[in-house]
Amino acid sequence: MPVWDDLVGQERVRAQLTAAARDADALVTAITAGTAPPEGSKMTHAWLFTGPPGSGRTTAARAFAAALQCTSPDRALGGEPGCGFCDGCHTTMVGTHADVSTVAAVGSQILVEDMRDTVRKSYTSPATGRWQVILVEDAERLNEKSANAVLKAVEEPAPRTVWMLCSPSVEDVLPTIRSRCRHLNLSTPSVEAVVDMLVRRDGIEPSVALAAARVTQGHVDRARRLATDEAARERRATVLKLPLRVDDIGACLKAAQELVDAAAEDAKQVAEEVDAKETEELRAALGAGTGAGSRMPRGTAGVMKELEDRQKRRRTRTQRDTLELALTDLTSFYRDVLALQLGSSVAIANEEIRPDLERIARASGPERTLRRIEAIIACRDSFDRNVAPLLAVEAMTMALRAG
Repeated sequence: MPVWDDLVGQERVRAQLTAAARDADALVTAITAGTAPPEGSKMTHAWLFTGPPGSGRTTAARAFAAALQCTSPDRALGGEPGCGFCDGCHTTMVGTHADVSTVAAVGSQILVEDMRDTVRKSYTSPATGRWQVILVEDAERLNEKSANAVLKAVEEPAPRTVWMLCSPSVEDVLPTIRSRCRHLNLSTPSVEAVVDMLVRRDGIEPSVALAAARVTQGHVDRARRLATDEAARERRATVLKLPLRVDDIGACLKAAQELVDAAAEDAKQVAEEVDAKETEELRAALGAGTGAGSRMPRGTAGVMKELEDRQKRRRTRTQRDTLELALTDLTSFYRDVLALQLGSSVAIANEEIRPDLERIARASGPERTLRRIEAIIACRDSFDRNVAPLLAVEAMTMALRAG
């Protein structure tokens, strides 16, 4: 199937990227021959993909990268770039293409150390593909030093290098970087488009697909996870019960502790799945012996310490991401409460718990609901200031109680 199939409800963006991928072939030919690039080409060396969470900005960037590397023989006959079946498309989509490098935040920021090798690689010619593609999934997490490194590379790119930056909005990227990129803004897919994708691509029952798409309000990845993972649905149901449990101070503190503990457990599970494998692979690469008690070669302690620090940052990031997901669910709860209080015609996202929503709506007014939503936003903002998660969540649950 074409690489564009996972790009849900973004027909305009797909058309723009397909046109650019077509023009990229002529641009490569001109670069190789040393001639002037074609006039009016829709292809450029730097792209900025923006859009709200779940809109598919990283999916769009990766599909575009695959289309640029597509080697399907049908392209010579006018076929659409990004067939999804050739070696170029397949290796790009699974993340193993030699000329497609992906950078994602391990912790709360992308450090310059994380970018150094990638920036250096961006100045090299492609090894096997048409283009050297650098995909930065969390451009909003670039700190000052790493952003400056990217800026220099985007200002003076190699002839066959393409940068693709993904960010929630243009304001999250340095003005000097975004001014050198072609901007594509993705919108939140409709619930109907997400349902169609879940049924058609994943074989989900229509009723389950509709429920998942409705409660996630068009967030493709979360909808797929809720539709396919029973444990994820149970965790979300637990979070949505929190507003019903904050009747006294003790209950507030207990609910906060349980929320943080659940996030820590998620981070631990991810660490167990990934850390041991990474550590063993690095030990083997450094020439360490196998079996219990095997010693590391001399001079490798610093490399192992660097890996441990990266894994620690990833655990912290995973815990924070899990907490932010829970806060998103809480926001959707109070958004529904507010809609009921105001008599809005907006569809209720959490229809399955309407009695609970109506109970909270009757017990308070819109002003208190807005203050509760503000408390959730304040909790999320406190994570950026490195406030201890438990303290931040306890402050939020107390605010939810007070209204």
